[in-house]
Amino acid sequence: MPHTDYDVVIAGGGMVGASLALCLDQFSRAGLRVLVVESFPLPPVSEGRPSYRPSFDARSTALSYGSAQIYDELAIWPLLKEHICTISQVHVSDRGHFGSVLMNAASQGWPALGYVVENAWLGNVLLNQLRLRPQVDFLSPASVASVSVANGFARLLVRDGNGEREITTQLVAVADGADSGLRAQLGIAASVDDYHQVAVIANVATEKAHGGCAYERFTERGPLALLPLLADESGASRSALVWTFPEGMADEVAGWNDDEFLAELQRNFGYRLGRLRKVGQRNTFPLRLMQADEQVRGQVVVLGNAAHSLHPVAGQGFNLALRDVACLSGLIADAHAKGRNVGDLALLQTYLQQQRGDQFVTTTFSDRLTHIFSNRKPVLSLLRNLGLAALDLTPPLKSQFVARAAGILPGAATE
Repeated sequence: MPHTDYDVVIAGGGMVGASLALCLDQFSRAGLRVLVVESFPLPPVSEGRPSYRPSFDARSTALSYGSAQIYDELAIWPLLKEHICTISQVHVSDRGHFGSVLMNAASQGWPALGYVVENAWLGNVLLNQLRLRPQVDFLSPASVASVSVANGFARLLVRDGNGEREITTQLVAVADGADSGLRAQLGIAASVDDYHQVAVIANVATEKAHGGCAYERFTERGPLALLPLLADESGASRSALVWTFPEGMADEVAGWNDDEFLAELQRNFGYRLGRLRKVGQRNTFPLRLMQADEQVRGQVVVLGNAAHSLHPVAGQGFNLALRDVACLSGLIADAHAKGRNVGDLALLQTYLQQQRGDQFVTTTFSDRLTHIFSNRKPVLSLLRNLGLAALDLTPPLKSQFVARAAGILPGAATE
């Protein structure tokens, strides 16, 4: 096996790339040499504990109960949970119709169905932990300009503020996002299903406290979700909104002022949280299902949104990526301990074979949910509501549905 500068180079230091670096170091007991290459400057180093600065406009991510278990295995959950909001129940409904489902953690025997964490806090915790790992190096801001593979290793041309340099590695992990430039540079195509929808993301202050309840509501314009957040710096109750619209409404929605936006949201969501008092900074982006045509080849693996980018309606994207990361890291750590090349194609194919079922079911679950609840035809609407009612009245089926949404696979431990 050829000598290389690193065992694994991760292109992309976002939440997926940082989680991968932490998993690799933890599972290999600091046996792997890992480099993270990130195009954006890293935040300042925190002395001791990572910094947390509450902000009304903070972007957030829903972590499934299964994802919390992974971070607990990495020994960072006790720190991470200091600034997260627990999802104790989820209410799913179809606006103007009878069908609804209420899912709660207690009926599953779990402490939570999931958690909502501000991206800045999750990122700071991950980076703070990685800075304590001597086997993990960072280049930031920097980028991987090119990759070539031959003779069991990859040769990377990396650019940073000091110019260009060549780095060799056994494995390149591509985790630079849905519009991955490195994936394209490698000639890996992607299949795209355009939903012809846009998502508006913002935080909303509410009159009533959410009580740890997440809401998934399907409207004539598209699904909307309100996820519970910690109170903001002034103590106001707030929830994270993800609201989808047909792409033809993008300009109209963008033109609404805050009062108009809140009035329309109130009309579609109702008054379960009382009056909607304030909306923060709004961000809009197009929605599509994107899947890389290849996820593995010799010395290369594609992960996160670069591998599969899902509709946000069910909050499955990052959680699926984290399960991919945990599975891959375990196999790499085991292979490294046995003296194997961690970029060996047979090893990477084993990873993909183990995760293919999870990826297919999760992607299909998210995609079909999007299509079913975006279709307002009367017959389908009736069937949809009958299905929601049946799900709510059938405990075994409901339990399976909750387990899938929470990222708990069949046979997985939940203690």
